[in-house]
Amino acid sequence: MSRIGRMPVEIPAGVEVKLNGNDMTVKGPKGTLSASFHKNMTITKDGDKIVVSRPDDQKLNRSLHGLTRALVSNMVTGVTKGFEKNLEIVGVGFRAQKQGKKLVLTLGYSHPVEMEEPQGITIEVPSPDKIVIKGVDKQLVGEVAAKIREKRPPEPYKGKGIKYANEVIIRKEGKTGGKGKK
Repeated sequence: MSRIGRMPVEIPAGVEVKLNGNDMTVKGPKGTLSASFHKNMTITKDGDKIVVSRPDDQKLNRSLHGLTRALVSNMVTGVTKGFEKNLEIVGVGFRAQKQGKKLVLTLGYSHPVEMEEPQGITIEVPSPDKIVIKGVDKQLVGEVAAKIREKRPPEPYKGKGIKYANEVIIRKEGKTGGKGKK
């Protein structure tokens, strides 16, 4: 039995959960999320708990059990607390700024890189070298953060680029000034 799949998901006060077969809608103070889950999984609402169960121990059902429970838990967490990703910009002259709903990045290219703020996501720029992405959908927050990071990933020699706040860049040693073989 899946250790994660067995655990029930607590429904906090102020969160409304609607189940229609394997279609689920969660409404909370931060927003609304809806998702459809695999037909093999059985999702039931038991008072203030959501329980995910599987029909048998086939490999597919075992793998879907924990996944489905984790996705349900992320939906409940998203509409109550929300999710957040922090990015840092490292490099001389590299900076970010907000212009209305646009994020404008100056990353050493011949032109500024502009990105639209997607629906359901808020992008904040507390300082020119920090970007904060917030939203209720964990997957969408991670996807937007990855797309921003993709514009200038950190390079291994000086560490310049856009990196996650908790990311460690493994540095390489540069070239040495040797004359070569004799």
